[in-house]
Amino acid sequence: MTPEMKGFLLLSIAKMLFVFTVVMVGVALLTLMERKVSAWMQNRFGPNRVGPGGLLQPIADGLKNLVKEETYPAEASRVLFLLAPALAFIPALMLSAVIPFAAPLPLDVDVTLPVLGRIVHHGPLPMVVADVPVGFLFVLAISSLGVYGIALAGWSSNSKYSLLGGLRASAQLISYEVAMGMSLVPVLLLAGQVSFSAIIAEQQAGLWYVGPLFLSFFVFLISGFAETNRLPFDLPEAESELTAGYHTEYSAMKFSLFFIAEYANVVTVSAMVATLFFGGWDIPFTHADDQGGLVWTVLTGLSFFVKTLFWIFFVMWIRWTLPRFRYDQLMALGWKLLTPLALTYILVIATAVYVIERVLGITDPVGRALALTGLNLALGVLLFVVIDRGAIVRGSARATRAAQRTAGRVPARAA
Repeated sequence: MTPEMKGFLLLSIAKMLFVFTVVMVGVALLTLMERKVSAWMQNRFGPNRVGPGGLLQPIADGLKNLVKEETYPAEASRVLFLLAPALAFIPALMLSAVIPFAAPLPLDVDVTLPVLGRIVHHGPLPMVVADVPVGFLFVLAISSLGVYGIALAGWSSNSKYSLLGGLRASAQLISYEVAMGMSLVPVLLLAGQVSFSAIIAEQQAGLWYVGPLFLSFFVFLISGFAETNRLPFDLPEAESELTAGYHTEYSAMKFSLFFIAEYANVVTVSAMVATLFFGGWDIPFTHADDQGGLVWTVLTGLSFFVKTLFWIFFVMWIRWTLPRFRYDQLMALGWKLLTPLALTYILVIATAVYVIERVLGITDPVGRALALTGLNLALGVLLFVVIDRGAIVRGSARATRAAQRTAGRVPARAA
């Protein structure tokens, strides 16, 4: 094995250990964060007994799940019942390996170690475990595999509650996977590539895609909530009618694996929102981060962490703000609104890019981005103000006014 290959393998292993450690520790801390955020929104204390400020609560919960008694339904399919949590957990953990979390680090290494021998690495070191050229296509493909674990968990338990939860999850994930995939086609039209590194570079040259592709961001964000089974899209786990859904029959650590997978998917969706629409690790209003160096690598890593953490907080914020949808409302939103909207938006953006570049002759990335931002502003007003008329954005207020008008027409003796 050449010294260069040894350096590549050793540095890849080091990045893998770093990323997976951060993800696993971060997922444990996110459980504490969610309980703290909910307590803050409900004006209470939250976990504050185990450790200073409740910081050791995740460790206590993990130990509790490790030592709890395992239960197996008598009529369950034992092999699939044990395999399902792993099928949900492994794809969620794999996704963190392909998202860049900082600017490349210029690194020159030429050392000789006692056992490994000579190790050589010259040039920038990408701050990603695997800088795959297929980019977000890999994320969409692997994330869709998580539905197999959920569906098998519902079927193998041999419980009607679990089966209904698994069926709901399968229909929900497949439905919103269509809208999520189509919402990223305009990103491909602007960037010309699906590689995360190339998409970040294109946003550095122009503007962050949240402006030029605002409706793609809107569809992707809503689809991300549905893909992670988070409120208001947690119908597969609805306790009011399904007890706990697809994981009703699970206990101890197998039960926890489903929640670890859910929080890992939340991290992935938040990281993808930050990468695809908010410049990834790019620090706004400066181009100094393009120069590289250890300091800028650390600063860009902090920038990516702050952006991702904000969207994780936003996911938790929505959970404690909006009520759960009915299942027919959930499916109608996906098939009747998001999917047609994403498909129409692809046609609009493709036409707009052609007109801007070929007809108007605007080839500068900043000029093109500004023109598309103005177009998206007009489309947003058309969609949310003219066409919607409060049916979605102000749906509850509209329903309340309609109920009041109906109540006003009811005779007093009938009331």
